[in-house]
Amino acid sequence: MASDDDQIDILLIEPNAADTRLFTEQFKDAKLTNNLHAVSDGEAAVEFVRQRGDHAATPCPDLILLEPNLPGKTGRDVLSELNGDPQLSEIPVVVLTSSDAEEEIVKSHGLDADHFIRKPIEPAEFIDFVRTIEDFWLAIVQKSAAGD
Repeated sequence: MASDDDQIDILLIEPNAADTRLFTEQFKDAKLTNNLHAVSDGEAAVEFVRQRGDHAATPCPDLILLEPNLPGKTGRDVLSELNGDPQLSEIPVVVLTSSDAEEEIVKSHGLDADHFIRKPIEPAEFIDFVRTIEDFWLAIVQKSAAGD
């Protein structure tokens, strides 16, 4: 896991290309030091975190942002695979939801994530979203430092 002085490798798992573009633009403008990597489906996400195939040379992410409604391998499948592997289960996962109701539906389907955040709808909301991710990351770093 990255220290607070290192760049953070964030994996965004998002099937909507327009949302991926907005996430990418806002993370570039944020003060959070990061490398944002994006994949559009569950199969590519698993390949990325396991550093296989096209992602063999990519770093293992420090943080995963997961849209639960993915084509093919679902967000639930991805989380299940991550949680089933002791090395990968240490990666914090933030599930992106569209509403409180969707968060409850996602939780009822057994998605065991570290955090749930409502996905921004309007471009202006992405600024607050990035700040929320930054706060979440800083809390993880502080908790990790306190545990050392």
